[in-house]
Amino acid sequence: MAVNYEYYRIFYYVAKYRNLTRAAEALFSSQPNVSRVMGHLERELGCRLLNRTNKGIVLTAEGEQLYRHVAVAFEQIRLGEEELAGNAKLQGGSILVGTSETALHLYLLDRLGDFHERYPDVRLKIYNYSVLQALPALKNGQVDFAVITTPVEKHPEFSEVRLKTFSDILAGGPAFSEFAKKARSLRELDDYSLICLEKNTNTYLFYDRFYQSHGLELSPDIEVGTADLILPMIARGLGIGFLPREFAGEAIARGQIVEIPLRETIPRRSVCLVYDPKRAFGAAAGKLKELLCEDARRFRESE
Repeated sequence: MAVNYEYYRIFYYVAKYRNLTRAAEALFSSQPNVSRVMGHLERELGCRLLNRTNKGIVLTAEGEQLYRHVAVAFEQIRLGEEELAGNAKLQGGSILVGTSETALHLYLLDRLGDFHERYPDVRLKIYNYSVLQALPALKNGQVDFAVITTPVEKHPEFSEVRLKTFSDILAGGPAFSEFAKKARSLRELDDYSLICLEKNTNTYLFYDRFYQSHGLELSPDIEVGTADLILPMIARGLGIGFLPREFAGEAIARGQIVEIPLRETIPRRSVCLVYDPKRAFGAAAGKLKELLCEDARRFRESE
């Protein structure tokens, strides 16, 4: 039986208020129109739903039975509308972000902190991926967007926004203090133990290409699984290694490590926002993406 949805909506208010006039006011309608619709609904269902008395409306047994079901449906609709309204005001919702460790610490962590202060009711779910893992997660819909470091494999279905550029340096422990006094070539340093991220990472790929461009083979003596292990291993004298300048500044100031100048120029890298422009974002994810893109625009203007 296909009964007009509007009939049930009007019945809900009549049964809720047990008064035709109050129901009409809530519906921004008239009492005659409400009465007419109730008559249509009763004929459609083949039973009487309402009895009119001097004290107002009394539901019949069939009316009470129908109201129990209709009330549940309309309350769920109301809650859904309130939830969506809350999301629109960022009083709820969730965001799923895939990010690489370097991008998280160089850029995203501060932005997430600012966002959380402004919208504390939004749930943040942050997944730590390598760059090579983040793009499949984005393609499969496991995250709303990815914040990762270059180089990024180009995908025609994705859009890429550059958020920040950064420089890497070569560093060694205190034993390499003499090396900080003059620039050396990669070839001159080839005999020293090199610490690097493992082969299935974007950083390894970046430095493999860098070494190849200068006629050398990247052959690290120590491979580590996460970027945060490189600095303490350099400081302990286990070898030399590349790391973002921003990660190294405090340790250099304390004398824990030294920068080893290179004759070759290490290409600058970027932190990028990568997303699927065809995908619809929830209110919370859309707002964070909007703020990151605004940040990127200010960054471009400042260059």
